Parts: sequence; structure tokens; C-alpha cells
Amino acid sequence: MTDGQRYNLSGKRVWVAGHRGMVGSALVRRLESEDCEIITAGRETVDLTRQDAIEFWMQETKPHAVFLAAAKVGGIHANNTWPADFIYQNIMIETNVIHASHLAGVEKLLFLGSSCIYPKMAPQPMTEDVLLTGPLEPTNEWYAVAKIAGIKLCQAYRKQYGCDFISAMPTNLYGPGDNFDLETSHVAAALLVKVHQAKEAGQDNIDIWGSGTPKREFLHVDDLADGLVFLMQHYCAADHINIGSGDEVTIRELADIIASVVGYDGGYTYDDTKPDGTPRKLMDNSRIHALGWQAPTKLKDGMAKTYDWYLKNVV
Repeated sequence: MTDGQRYNLSGKRVWVAGHRGMVGSALVRRLESEDCEIITAGRETVDLTRQDAIEFWMQETKPHAVFLAAAKVGGIHANNTWPADFIYQNIMIETNVIHASHLAGVEKLLFLGSSCIYPKMAPQPMTEDVLLTGPLEPTNEWYAVAKIAGIKLCQAYRKQYGCDFISAMPTNLYGPGDNFDLETSHVAAALLVKVHQAKEAGQDNIDIWGSGTPKREFLHVDDLADGLVFLMQHYCAADHINIGSGDEVTIRELADIIASVVGYDGGYTYDDTKPDGTPRKLMDNSRIHALGWQAPTKLKDGMAKTYDWYLKNVV
């Protein structure tokens, strides 16, 4: 934390909002090694888009700490197809949870954002201070605007009420619990499914959206969960903070890594009539490194673990 103090999770009631999602489930796994009471609530218990429902539930439950990982997420196709859903649901969830946390006297809240908040043509690697310095990537601006609003909500409640609400911006994620639906998934999960299906079907070629040249950084979700718990314990400031791996590859290189893991020896056809999205997205992780945390999992090792999980839990 900025003043040298540490937020102690021991004995605390910790709510993981969005515990069934990829990040939320990883947080639950990580928190099991902490001496805290993990609180979860599915949609059947409380609808986070309904202000009265979440305020009542928070007053009844009274968590000490909140990880706000609940969100509507998806890739380029999903963002392009359902822009109203992405901006409305995400703004409602974060507004209701952050405001209800203030009303319920939550000691500390961590809001989970996304690297898509940064301008499309931001200088690389992206430092935290490039936020709002240029136009967003059009294919996911609805989601990005909602996440920027979440950052500003945390800053506003800190400024006006003194709430210890912080924000972390992860890079592209992969790992257990990912969305493997080809219609709505992100690039790493979509490629893994395509390569696996091609191998099983004996196909010698795979169609991939875009040119294959965009560069992306990938972080294993269990590394993210560990980093978020670290930030909850050690970080206390208004500024949002990046959290990434430093593992940057082109989409073509990612496809090769996944093919190696899956055991696929066919080829690829890149459809450059489809959108590439942002040409490069690499986070500057120097601030979280300076606090004493770095991601331990290398991309090929993490992808091998993910494929093993996929075979056991999805196929």
C-alpha cells in the first residue's frame, strides 16, 4: 500500500462478485489459501443489474472486502453484435456494486477492468497514464467505456467519501473456466477450440480471423487471481494499475504455440477481410513489478494446462 500498511484478509468476509466466471472462479481458488470467509452469490440470489436487490443483499451480508469481477465479456464479434448489452449491463453492475459497497461500509473493493480501456493507437507498452488520451478501438468501445466508468466511479467514491476502492487492469486472459464458445469467445480460447476440432477431424487447414499480425499479451487467469489478491493486500491508491505477463506474441505465433500443445500439424488461412482489432496491446507492468509482484506462468506452459482442463471439463 502507498503508506506501507497491508490490508489483512485474515478473518475477513470476502465477496467475489462474479464467482462463476473465469476470473471469479480463479479468485475463489486463490482465496482458499487465505484465512478468510469467501462469500459468493449467483444470479438466482441477487441480480447485480438491480440497484434495490444488490443494496438489500449487501446490507444483509456485510462483506468486509469485495472483488468486483462480475461483467459481461466477449470478443470482437460479441462486442460488435450486442453493443447495448455490453455498455448497459457492465455500467449497471459496477455502479450498483460500488455504490452498495459504500453504503454497506465495505473496507476495501477491487474493481477489475480491462486493457481495452486504452486508446487504439496508444504508445507501446501502454502505461496507466495513456488513459483517455486518444480514440478507443471501435470494435469494443462499448465495453471499454463501461470499464472506464468503473475506474472513475472508484476514484470518485475515494475522493468524496474516502472509500478504499482500487482498480486493476488485466491484459488478455486465458485458462480454466474460459469461454470456449466460438461465437462469443476471445482469441486464445477460440483458437484452442479450432485447433482441437481440426486435429480431431483430421483437417489440414484452419481459417483464422484477421491477418494474424496483431500482437497480444496473455496472462494465465490463476496468475491474475494471485496478482489481484496481492493488490488487495498491498495497494491503496486512486490510480488504476496494470497487471500483465509481458508475454507478447502475434496471433500467428499464438496459433503455433496452441498447435504445438494440441499436437496439430496442419496449416492456417488468415482472412484479412475480418477485423484485426487493435494492432498491438502490450501493458507496461512496471508499477506492479515495483510493488513486488510478477506473473510466474509462461505462455506455452499455461496453454498446456488450459488444454488439459479443456479436455477434462469441456470436450
